[in-house]
Amino acid sequence: MRITKIKASILQAPEDNRPHWVSHFIVPRANELLIQLDTDEGICGFGLATCYTTVEPVVNAVKAEVTAEILGCDPLSPERVYEKLFSLTSTRWAHENGWSRDALIKISAAVDLACWDILGKAAGLPLYQLFGGYRDEVPCYVTCAYYRDGKDEAELRDEIESLKGQGHTGFKAKVGGLTIEEDVERLEVVRDVIGEDRYLMIDANRAWDLKTATQAAIRIAHLHPRWLEEPVRWHDDRRELKLLSQRTNIPLSAGESELTSYGCRSLIEEQAVQILQFDCTMFGGFTHGRKLAALCEMNHVQIAPHHDCFIHAPLVASSPSGLIVESFTDPERDPLQAELFENPPAIKDGWLKLNPEPGLGLTLSGRALKKYGTVIAC
Repeated sequence: MRITKIKASILQAPEDNRPHWVSHFIVPRANELLIQLDTDEGICGFGLATCYTTVEPVVNAVKAEVTAEILGCDPLSPERVYEKLFSLTSTRWAHENGWSRDALIKISAAVDLACWDILGKAAGLPLYQLFGGYRDEVPCYVTCAYYRDGKDEAELRDEIESLKGQGHTGFKAKVGGLTIEEDVERLEVVRDVIGEDRYLMIDANRAWDLKTATQAAIRIAHLHPRWLEEPVRWHDDRRELKLLSQRTNIPLSAGESELTSYGCRSLIEEQAVQILQFDCTMFGGFTHGRKLAALCEMNHVQIAPHHDCFIHAPLVASSPSGLIVESFTDPERDPLQAELFENPPAIKDGWLKLNPEPGLGLTLSGRALKKYGTVIAC
């Protein structure tokens, strides 16, 4: 089988007039690269890459025909295809062509996911089964409690009540944008609404230094968090995470902000986290995601991938190390989860049931592509 055609699009939603803030930055509503691959045997696949910063380097690399490097390659050999693209990050040729390292990492991830989608379809198997088939449904939580201009306690309470009404059993709340005491008050509202029988996760998005994170861990202990996510600042996070883990019984999680899977490996090796949150749409694709899942299992670390529950569900379902997936069920926060697929897996009572169709088991919505997509190469 050979790749005969590559179509690349950027998926973006209009800017929000009332943006969703985490501790110190605005999260994009939609800012993704979509890669669609055609083959000479009529099997097609797609993959996505998420960009939390500007998407322009990715656009520039695609327009400079970096994806032409894999025309004629066999998509049933994703290891080889991934290595061909990713290895360009260490070449002079990439610099001469204006292909940035970050862009190549994102593009290689999206292409890899598309190859695995094709491989699953060629085998006639859903990816969760091809990857190991540990189960066909996974726990699912909702991310919420963002900071927004004018958002008061009443609005926060209404938000959580609405999500609780949707049947969610796990809730991840944002912190780090206010003082510890103010954030604790917000978290107490969330806990009060969801009750004691549902999971509460807490995400600081690298807001605190070690001293502040230690104080925060003490102050939130009574809320019984399932985990504390990315509590410490970026520049010494692995050492500070390890030190913090020695000062609290709350499980720590991180991984989404790593640039490669090798950074995630270091988090495991340094025993800095109990839960790893890599993102296959930001680096590594499924080729490295599967390796990280196996590494986590062998080191007694659980995986709870960042973002995009529908893409990550097959990986989480395939392994005993798979813990849970993250969802965004508010279309105002993430319209792509609500609209990108014609057949999104059902989320009910805190569980996501995977589709039985082969590959990713997902069908792109033409209407959503027309609404949010801009073709950049075809």
